[in-house]
Amino acid sequence: MDVYPLIFEPVFKPKIWGGRNLARLLDKQLPESDAIGESWEVADLEDDQSVVTNGPAKGTTLGQLVAEWGTELVGRASLFEGRFPLLIKFLDANETLSVQVHPDEAMAKRQGGRVRVKNEAWYIVDAKPDGFIYRGVHDGIDAAALRRAIEAKEMESVLRRVPVRKGHCYYLPSGTLHALGAGVVVAEVQTPSDVTYRIYDWDRIDASTGRPRDLHLEEALQCISFGTGAIEGERREHVASVWASVTSLVRCPSFTIERVRMSEGVDQEVPHQELVIWIVLEGRGSVTCKSAGSPVEFGTGDTVVLPAALADGRVQTQEDCLWIEVTIPVGSALAGYERPDRESLSKHVYSGKDTVRLNVPSRPPTS
Repeated sequence: MDVYPLIFEPVFKPKIWGGRNLARLLDKQLPESDAIGESWEVADLEDDQSVVTNGPAKGTTLGQLVAEWGTELVGRASLFEGRFPLLIKFLDANETLSVQVHPDEAMAKRQGGRVRVKNEAWYIVDAKPDGFIYRGVHDGIDAAALRRAIEAKEMESVLRRVPVRKGHCYYLPSGTLHALGAGVVVAEVQTPSDVTYRIYDWDRIDASTGRPRDLHLEEALQCISFGTGAIEGERREHVASVWASVTSLVRCPSFTIERVRMSEGVDQEVPHQELVIWIVLEGRGSVTCKSAGSPVEFGTGDTVVLPAALADGRVQTQEDCLWIEVTIPVGSALAGYERPDRESLSKHVYSGKDTVRLNVPSRPPTS
């Protein structure tokens, strides 16, 4: 079977803090009775497998495709403990999430099994005017101060509260204490892990059990990064042409995230030779290639996986489009040679010939 663009069936996750905004904002067909907190778009985990909905591989799991297509799917990107190297989700925080942290490398090595490093990033799809996230702790806060805040129910006093709005993007490396605030919807890009250590849950009661949810303070304290709160990887760069623009949002060892805007009526070659994922937030279009037979249509709320070995792919836009483009950094065969960096290449504005490049300073630190 030749590779072609893939779209997967969403895996919906009811959550105590979830809502119904994924239907309103992203055209998701949600189960009628549940508050849905997460929609897993691309997943290759032990208990959660994305299933292809289009083309010759329809009904095949992502794990099966990793085994069958190998480098034709992932290119030069390394598998993550034998799995597809990314997990893509949408999250709807109808209520504020628990304050939590994910395992760092040291914790993952000690525990093994399903305890894996979880680096992630949030792209803000929508937020109320007072939308916020918590990310990291204030300077001078250590484990003892954190314990005291939890016992006194003064958790907010030690957390860095960051106002957010639609279009912002935030990197959350493993070890970062964090929580998504009420009224915020995000697209989440992460390494494939589903281990979370909660340290505070706002005294919330789980209606299904009548009890508070479990907390994991001792485990969390082994991985929390206490320090200045500085997080690298969010420098912005912007490249634009007449028909398209690309904004670099996050660059880290696990993934690269860029925002792509493309005007209605574009018809051009897909300019990639490595694995690419498009998280479509606005508009509609299609990708054609010989191996797909018919065009692969995409629209708001779809996530499209473009295999590394995709041949003769072309993208057409029926409306103005906005998507988040996710790639995985790979080593270059030109290492050691002088060459332009990736963001300056013309392929970043697709077929545009006249480009403007703007270096946008990082946002000032917020508390």
